Amino acid sequence: MRKLLLTLALLLGYTTSAVADYTFVVPQRAGQGTTVWAEIIAKELEPFLGEKINIKMLPGARDIPGFNKWHNEMRNDDKTVMVSHGGNGVSFLQEQVDYDYRQYDSVGMMNLNIIAGKRKGADMDKPVFPAGSGMVPEAFAMALLICGPDLTMEEYIACFKENVTWVKGMKTSERRLAFKRGELTGTRENPATYKKHVAPDANAELWFHHGLLQPDGSHADDPNFPGLQMEILYEVYWKQTPKGEFYNAYKLVKSFRDGLQKALWVNKGNPNRDKLAAALTAMSKDPTAIANLIKKNGKYDWYIGKAGDAQRDKLLTFVSEKTLKNLVKFNKEALGLKSIYKEELTK
Repeated sequence: MRKLLLTLALLLGYTTSAVADYTFVVPQRAGQGTTVWAEIIAKELEPFLGEKINIKMLPGARDIPGFNKWHNEMRNDDKTVMVSHGGNGVSFLQEQVDYDYRQYDSVGMMNLNIIAGKRKGADMDKPVFPAGSGMVPEAFAMALLICGPDLTMEEYIACFKENVTWVKGMKTSERRLAFKRGELTGTRENPATYKKHVAPDANAELWFHHGLLQPDGSHADDPNFPGLQMEILYEVYWKQTPKGEFYNAYKLVKSFRDGLQKALWVNKGNPNRDKLAAALTAMSKDPTAIANLIKKNGKYDWYIGKAGDAQRDKLLTFVSEKTLKNLVKFNKEALGLKSIYKEELTK
């Protein structure tokens, strides 16, 4: 009996300890980009938090089910943190999802970017590019750069379909191999995977990027890839600043994807938010931790705690009836994506 009681006590102690750990929920499987990022952040953050962080992977179609599950079943646990990415931000704009960024508090987010590469010597007025819901901002950028100013939405759609070969059905590994072989003339990656998969290719070079969202809602050039922001290239090509309804739809979708590309969330009012944010602030100022992150991702700013809330709130100001309807129209008619107009986001 004594042995049994000792065993139960040990088990109870183990369970209590495990319950006390933080859990970071990632809507992907092992080895995917956001999972790898979460593992890196957890390792660097633990010493400053003073508590263990476990990674819980909840993969599913387009990384939506895991975020939905956290929203519906897990967010009221004060020690469970959601790790979201840019694809979740795009889905929030144009798909029927349960999760809602307006109901959460930010722990922090990296203000990241997506980088487009191209084959050297390729005709990028007639690009061959991989399709996918995550590539929507690249499709908008290509239409702007190739087709120029002062077109209607219908004219941009027609111009895109005439000039861009939008290759559907490729998995990530297939896309990377096809680009290396030259079957695709363009591709896109986050900064870490661009360094790994595109930069070492002697036959590839930078094409454009989307810029870094600023607190005032503007976009700044990326110092890791200077001079190739879409707006900078547009002014070189077309001798004017991009503007208009089509550009506004592009700004909406690129900002939600890149501004929310790697973000940590807790339920609104979570009593541990400030502790988590303080630990993240300390981590973001630690030379060793930051050196490890820069080596993997490049040098990008953190928006932590209330600054992350402000980033989210600024993004919501880009949402209007017109921008959403134009986003949905281009997605459906130019890209062949299933996309719905979510009127509730305009209120």
